[in-house]
Amino acid sequence: MVLCLYRLCRFQLVKTTGLISIIAGIILAVAGVATWLIVSSTLADQNITTTSDTCLPDRTVKGPFTAFCQADIIEQHTLDITGGKTYAELDRDDPLRETAMTSSFLRASLFTSVVAFGVAAMAVGMGVLFVFIGVALKKLDPEEEVAT
Repeated sequence: MVLCLYRLCRFQLVKTTGLISIIAGIILAVAGVATWLIVSSTLADQNITTTSDTCLPDRTVKGPFTAFCQADIIEQHTLDITGGKTYAELDRDDPLRETAMTSSFLRASLFTSVVAFGVAAMAVGMGVLFVFIGVALKKLDPEEEVAT
């Protein structure tokens, strides 16, 4: 009787854990998709178009690849303008320092969106994984004993 009650409680715990995993997975996946769409929409609202010399030329920046390509070409253009010097390497009174600073801010903003896309994709992936784990836990049969 006690052993039967123990097995029943253990099975209920596994099923409950499976349900919690499924719910958490759905929340993660939905949050990831929502984050991706918000970041994409916000970038598209900026009306940034990649230049013709980027790795993805003449495209609207609204995804991680176009954002990365645009950030990369901004750095190349800035180094061309500043003679290969970064913001920190320019003299304080150099008029190109403001250009280098603006470039640095633009690149940081674009790279932040690239990271946001990555986190959103990871959340979706983890959500799907949690759902699969939850479904597997809920399908466990209490009568089947795992050989130890």
